[in-house]
Amino acid sequence: MNNKQNHSASFRDPSGYVYLDDGVIKRHINPIYFNQYKSLNEQGIFEKLIRAELLIKHKEVSQNDNEIVLQPEQIPFITYPYEWSFNQYKEAALLTLKIQKFSLDHGFSLKDASAFNVAFYKGKAIFIDTLSFDFYRENLPWRAFKQFITHFLGPLVLAHYHGAQALKLMNNFIDGIPVGIISSMLPFKTKLNPFLYSNIHLLAKYENKHNEDYQGKIKTITLSKKGQLNIINSLYDYIKKLSIKEHSEWGDYYNKTNYSISAFSQKSNLIDTWIKKLKTETLIDIGGNDGTFVRRIKYPIKQALVCDIDYNAVDLNYKNLKIGKETYMLPFIQDILNPTAAIGFNNKERQSFLERIQAFKPDVTLALAIIHHMTLSGNIPFDMSADFFASFSKYLIIEFPKRDDSWVQRLLSSKGEFQNHFKFYTIENFRKDYVNYFETIDEICIDNSERVLFLLRRKNDV
Repeated sequence: MNNKQNHSASFRDPSGYVYLDDGVIKRHINPIYFNQYKSLNEQGIFEKLIRAELLIKHKEVSQNDNEIVLQPEQIPFITYPYEWSFNQYKEAALLTLKIQKFSLDHGFSLKDASAFNVAFYKGKAIFIDTLSFDFYRENLPWRAFKQFITHFLGPLVLAHYHGAQALKLMNNFIDGIPVGIISSMLPFKTKLNPFLYSNIHLLAKYENKHNEDYQGKIKTITLSKKGQLNIINSLYDYIKKLSIKEHSEWGDYYNKTNYSISAFSQKSNLIDTWIKKLKTETLIDIGGNDGTFVRRIKYPIKQALVCDIDYNAVDLNYKNLKIGKETYMLPFIQDILNPTAAIGFNNKERQSFLERIQAFKPDVTLALAIIHHMTLSGNIPFDMSADFFASFSKYLIIEFPKRDDSWVQRLLSSKGEFQNHFKFYTIENFRKDYVNYFETIDEICIDNSERVLFLLRRKNDV
């Protein structure tokens, strides 16, 4: 019995939609898009983009007069633009421009330039919207130009001047950050930059001037293909050079650890032993910083999600992933004290972090050196964090720093007159609350440290 369900994010494009068929993602193409689809196939556009690893692979599984159905290669876990580090965001922008340039060279053009058309898979950005291509129309400008500015150039320039946290604005503006807001947030000196003035400030000025043109009196602008290619190239060159320089508390976390090299190695080896024992294929590392401990696992993991609140740490992880060609790893931004919520129309268009991770169903969750931050910085009681972790996976590897740990003492000292409230922060109380959700398979004290590593199994799991 088939169980078909339209994807909650796929309703805007009249060309077709994405749906789930017994848990498998498929794409339905409407007759209105048949000409474009057939022309793209006949000219080998899809094949060339797939071979260049720019577009997600797909296969045609059925065709009739009313529909064409594609089955794309399945991506295990989708991250959203507001969960990308700066260099991930840059890569997604450059990918979109590469595809638009390729399309123009072959008589097509992207009809939209949404950042949500890009996913990260096998260690790189990949374009996932097969129906974004339309026929190029002579002398018409790129219809998705403004969308590219609001989805890509604007957020990246804001991050360049204000820090990577600015990328989170896409969480509030899933249709793109309005150019007026981008323009108002940029320093005055950017108005003296010809590139930024023409692509952001002038665009905001033009939009403001014509935002009440109810009679449609705005003249259609003409632009040659050569002119459009010049714009694409200038965008590409500018974005490629963009960078950010900012310090973060956790960007060099492993240079600040409060335990010895031998303790670090013991912890790493113990994790690897447990991962091997459980025959782990998939895992998520919550607060995984730059991915150090996942990277040290020798057992061949098929998919490892590594999230952290720190943009610099995630960016470093992504850079190292590129160097080591670690295609099994997916770094992304996540604040577990405030996980990504479900947003968009009907609060279903973009899924929450919890919805996605529960659908992903990792075999193991790693929670290393994070429980003290959740408890002492976030004021989250042990029973609530246990319930949180129990929703992830069957197994939990969690590290508990005891009260005498220097990092714990530092956090406690910051509580001032409220320190007495946190007397409950003990390993005994941790065990007492977590036993309601998990059973303990193993518990090891890390030598020469105030830390204990637990291997737990969720209750009611066989």
